[in-house]
Amino acid sequence: MGLCFPCPGESAPASPDPEEKRAKLAEAAERRQREAASRGILDVHSVEEKRRKKEKLEKQIASTGPQTEGGLRWTVS
Repeated sequence: MGLCFPCPGESAPASPDPEEKRAKLAEAAERRQREAASRGILDVHSVEEKRRKKEKLEKQIASTGPQTEGGLRWTVS
């Protein structure tokens, strides 16, 4: 038990190149984010669809601008 060094005739195991290691770490981080985002949600697709609809509606409202006619008007007397 303790540190295990390679035998004198054997070479040390090759470590992955930095690019490969970085790609694996990035992939693992993205997977963790997806899992954390969907934690507690039974139907992920339904939630995503509702989110897209909400964004589309907000974008449509923002593109039409403020409505001046037909809206509620407040008067103080």
